[in-house]
Amino acid sequence: MVAGVALGALVATVAPPAVFKIAFIVLAGIISLRLFGGDKWQLGDTLPGRTAMIVYGLAIGLASSLMRVSGGSMSTMVLTLYGKPIHASVGTAAGLGVPLTIAGTIGYVLAGLPHQALTPPFSLGFVSLLGVVLMAPVSSFTAIYGVRVAHALPRRQLEIAFGIFLLAVSARFVASLI
Repeated sequence: MVAGVALGALVATVAPPAVFKIAFIVLAGIISLRLFGGDKWQLGDTLPGRTAMIVYGLAIGLASSLMRVSGGSMSTMVLTLYGKPIHASVGTAAGLGVPLTIAGTIGYVLAGLPHQALTPPFSLGFVSLLGVVLMAPVSSFTAIYGVRVAHALPRRQLEIAFGIFLLAVSARFVASLI
């Protein structure tokens, strides 16, 4: 996964902003379709072998980097495609989020250093230090409530709610492209 994140950070050095919005729209749309489809979309009952998981890891890392998210939604989708319960998949994806976020942050810092003169104040590469200072405590504080809500909802309601959320964010990106 880290290699995919690094590849995504390299893409960030040359890609126009619209590429990231389009990547988010397409990938979030696929995830939403999977969530709305329920158990109809399943590739197997157990996770595939090492080679396939390495390919998934690379794809998840690249997708998460292009979507500018931690990769939790992509990891959750892959796990549920192989029969893992959504609640367990969300928990596993949350654990994967920390190393992916660290790798992504380092990648975006390094990728943005050559463009430092073009970035807003209080930025290090493509990372807003002000954003980190403001968002990290809020995210840490609210994460526990998100976990409680996720575990309180039945599986199907959680899938539908997350699918609707992804479609709403995608719609916002579509509007910004028009």
